[in-house]
Amino acid sequence: MNLSTSPLAKTNMETKAPTKVFTACKSVTSSDRAIGARRVAAGEATPCFSIYNERFRKIIGESPTLAIEIELAYPFAHEAGVYLPDLDKIFVTSNQYHDTTSGTTAIDITEIKRQSSDGQWIHKKVERERHGIALANGGVNYRDGVLFCDQGDHDTPSRLVYVHATLSDEPSILLDNYHGRSFNSMNDVVVKSDGSIWFTDPIYGFEQGIRPEPQLPSQVYRFDPATGDVRVVADGFGRPNGISFSPDEETVYITDTEWIHGDGDINHTRASTIYAFDVILRGGADFLANRRVFAMADAGIPDGIKCDTDGNVYSGCGDGLNVWGPDGTLLGKMIVPGGVANFCFARKGEILLLNEDKFWVAAISEDVRGALLR
Repeated sequence: MNLSTSPLAKTNMETKAPTKVFTACKSVTSSDRAIGARRVAAGEATPCFSIYNERFRKIIGESPTLAIEIELAYPFAHEAGVYLPDLDKIFVTSNQYHDTTSGTTAIDITEIKRQSSDGQWIHKKVERERHGIALANGGVNYRDGVLFCDQGDHDTPSRLVYVHATLSDEPSILLDNYHGRSFNSMNDVVVKSDGSIWFTDPIYGFEQGIRPEPQLPSQVYRFDPATGDVRVVADGFGRPNGISFSPDEETVYITDTEWIHGDGDINHTRASTIYAFDVILRGGADFLANRRVFAMADAGIPDGIKCDTDGNVYSGCGDGLNVWGPDGTLLGKMIVPGGVANFCFARKGEILLLNEDKFWVAAISEDVRGALLR
């Protein structure tokens, strides 16, 4: 989700060396959780690994670290977070900012690559002529590159756009309407092993003034690029946002972030919740059934969401990266001041965290792998 919080002119700034590396681990006792939660939250103002359940120790390993690798003066690291292992690089999308050159709202796509010589991360803005996307948001590994959610603008419809990893080919549009009606502002996307594409479509773009009045409810869709079939698979959300399959693809997790609206209005009685659905077959087609609350974020919203190969569920929240077991138990948190909007798994034992004006690398147990990179 994007919020217009940065009225900055975009400049190309040089990569900075890692500012700090944080290694603190803090155990949160049962009594702390039961009667001292406010005190615990107050003590999580600095980066650390907060251990809520002993299972979290297996995830983070013996010597976990959190490191700031890039810091810029605008929110370049907000959404997408798509890691390409063969190239050891990640594509990220920025939050909205006011481009003083054009006088319009802008969102950048940035390519961040690790140098093989010294392991340092370098960044480069991808010019719009090369990706063809109006206002990018979420993305996922697809074919030989990245499938982006283009929120669209007042002139461009919201759509799914494929961009080759090397930017060598022309971008291609896979989908830009639901039976003739424009999507609202596509937010996040995931690809199932059968090739079907699942994505969320909240009304954030209209609320932020970047999209026309909605023509559809806030829903979740399944698109089959082989046949062109597109259909609604889930509704009843305030603002559907992140989406992820469990490793066995028998469960899909969808976040509802109605807690905050696109105009910045916050209401603590609205959903800030991860819902789980069973993926079932009916007539040879996928349907979602047995909607249930999986977890509720206790700080901010659960934005981006992904699973590791053990079925643990990770989500970027207002206080950092929160991790739940498949049973919905909060295992722990990687505390990042300012929160994590999105993230992705990289090499074994690495998670790349998007913290608006900062790009972090969490080094945890090498046994941990993202389900998307199996």
